Amino acid sequence: MSAASVPAAIPAEFEKKIDELITHYPASIRSASLMLLHHWQEQFGFVSDEGIEWIAAKLGLQPINILELVTFYPMFRRQPFGKHHIRVCRTLSCMLGGADKTHACFKKATGAEGDNHGPCHSPDGKYTIEYVECLASCGTAPVVMMNDDFYEGVDEAKARELLKKYD
Repeated sequence: MSAASVPAAIPAEFEKKIDELITHYPASIRSASLMLLHHWQEQFGFVSDEGIEWIAAKLGLQPINILELVTFYPMFRRQPFGKHHIRVCRTLSCMLGGADKTHACFKKATGAEGDNHGPCHSPDGKYTIEYVECLASCGTAPVVMMNDDFYEGVDEAKARELLKKYD
């Protein structure tokens, strides 16, 4: 696992919230895994090794049981991301619709560096841009998510407008 971590002290309010959340899963405590991961990421910004171990211990599971969820579901991050997370769909319809130009426009406008095989980060830490698999709107390509907001038909001009909106 990566060396990324969070402070060793878990805030008491956070732990209380997690303990209460677990009570909603009486039939199988393991069912709470995804919800705990979401709450961890919301609290700390990404799922660190410490987070995986803490959640596993909280649920009486092995860390591998939590790691397999983190590495399977693309909404979980293993490293800190920028304030604004830009996801550009890279599946066939979106690529045919110009997603490569949209992605390049976001990178150029933010100064983000990195290859197209992983997240690219702007030098100021404000933006993280990455390709993702299908965002489920093939008829309105290219499709983009800015944080949790969904946008369709994002060409280069609309990409620049979105950056102004989220600035």
